[in-house]
Amino acid sequence: MATYNLSSYNTGPFTLLGIPGLEQYHAWISIPFGLIYLVAVVGNSVLLYLIAVEHSLHAPMFFFLSMLAVTDLILSTTCVPKALSIFWFGPQKITFPGCLTQLFFLHYSFVLDSAILLAMAFDRYVAICSPLRYTTILTPKTIVKLAVGISFRSFCVFVPCVFLVNRLPFCSTHVIPHTYCEHIGVARLACADISLNIWYGFCVPIMTVITDVILIAISYTLILCAVFRLPSQEARQKALGTCGSHVCVILMFYIPAFFSILAHRFGHNVPRTFHIMFANLYVIIPPALNPIVYGVKTKQIRSKVILLLFPKQFQ
Repeated sequence: MATYNLSSYNTGPFTLLGIPGLEQYHAWISIPFGLIYLVAVVGNSVLLYLIAVEHSLHAPMFFFLSMLAVTDLILSTTCVPKALSIFWFGPQKITFPGCLTQLFFLHYSFVLDSAILLAMAFDRYVAICSPLRYTTILTPKTIVKLAVGISFRSFCVFVPCVFLVNRLPFCSTHVIPHTYCEHIGVARLACADISLNIWYGFCVPIMTVITDVILIAISYTLILCAVFRLPSQEARQKALGTCGSHVCVILMFYIPAFFSILAHRFGHNVPRTFHIMFANLYVIIPPALNPIVYGVKTKQIRSKVILLLFPKQFQ
């Protein structure tokens, strides 16, 4: 592997341009972006508050849901405030360490989101396929081990990318045609071979997420087999109802993610403006919709939200 004397290169700040080609519309674009981000922050904060204060929500499923809410807040807050400052005030500078920090938390939260969805699928599998053993399998100690394990795995998957970018020399342009720093976009500014960045950045995180998808699919195949063996239609509907919100969140997370990845990899004729706009929507729409989906489709959360918003009507 080639090494570079980084002290001989300028590792000064980068300039984030926003969405190239839509500069004249930045102020208008900021309105829906700001509103959706506000929904994401408020929705996930309310969800975390309810799970923390309501004893009836102190269950494994809601613990993983709180992890998902925290990760969604990290994902959106890592990118959206900087994007809004670009939309309002024009191109913004970001230091090299700040850029590395942003790209780490962006990709780390993406991989962690996937791992949390896998943990939630395991929770639903145990709840439906082994309901009598649910409390003995998913003990508090086991849940903590799962939480630490998936967090550490996500850290180990992506932290090498930070070092792969940090080793690169940036001796030409420091202008990033985007609203935030992402791994390959920053690496392409380097005046050196970035083959290792491309292969690691594409293969390792993607294979990790694909593994999660396969395991989630296996979990839900086993769940469906168990559900259709239930004796009554009412029991089947109740069992499927407990998985409905999780399935919606899975689809909202993975379908846009794989579409974006495939578009970047094979959609060479797709305009850059579309890629960047879609990438920005992806970091705010799922975090905004997730608490809404769980609030609408999960009876325990829905009732607590109604009680929180309209307490006098239930006194």
